[in-house]
This record gives sequence, structure tokens and C-alpha cells, in this order.
Amino acid sequence: QVQLVESGGGLVQAGGSLRLSCAASGRTFNSYAMGWFRQAPGKEREFVAAVSRSGGRTLYTDSLKGRFTISRDNAKNTVYLQMNSLKPEDTAVYYCAADPRISVVGVTSALAEYDYWGQGTQVTVSS
Repeated sequence: QVQLVESGGGLVQAGGSLRLSCAASGRTFNSYAMGWFRQAPGKEREFVAAVSRSGGRTLYTDSLKGRFTISRDNAKNTVYLQMNSLKPEDTAVYYCAADPRISVVGVTSALAEYDYWGQGTQVTVSS
């Protein structure tokens, strides 16, 4: 088991930046590929980005490439999501999640592959 706690959300103006963090405890952090997802009101949860166990591979949803960057620090048991040039449509609850079964170099956008989830952090972008 792994416990995940997100932080760093808040209210920001359009064009601004936020850095989300997700701290993990429990089993060895580098046993998991990590992902970020988001869910806006009235919409389904959607994939944002993922990073492999070592951090060597990343995957992004196409519409966010260039604005969002995922990274991880295995020494700190933390995964990050740097969000730049934020837009009102980025407003959502952001969740981090852990995939315990993927290969060492694998990354996936498939929500069903992530077994462990944090409680989420709210990001609100004002226009």
C-alpha cells in the first residue's frame, strides 16, 4: 500500500503558474509509476501526465504538452506537476495516482491501471 497526499493547489489568475506536489508514504516509492489526473465539475476524470519509476520517461495528454511538466524525486518520495500559462479551463481537482504493476520503464494514461489515489487538490484559474 501507498498513501498519497497532494498539495500546492489554489487560486491563480490566467497566465499564472502553480506547482503541485504529491508526497507518498508506505511501500518503496520507486516501485510505482506515477500519474496526475484532473476532474472538472460535471466532467469525467481525465489523464494529465505520467512518469515512469525512474523518472526517465514521461507521457502527457496532447493538449497540455508544453505547458505542464511532470517530474519526480525518488529520494523525497514526491512527484510534481509544474503548470504554466494556466487557463480557466484548467480549473479542476487534481489527483495524483500510483501504478504498482507497470514495467520499470513504462508509463500509461489508463486510469484503471492506477490502484492508489490521493484526495485531490483544487486548482482554480480565474480569467
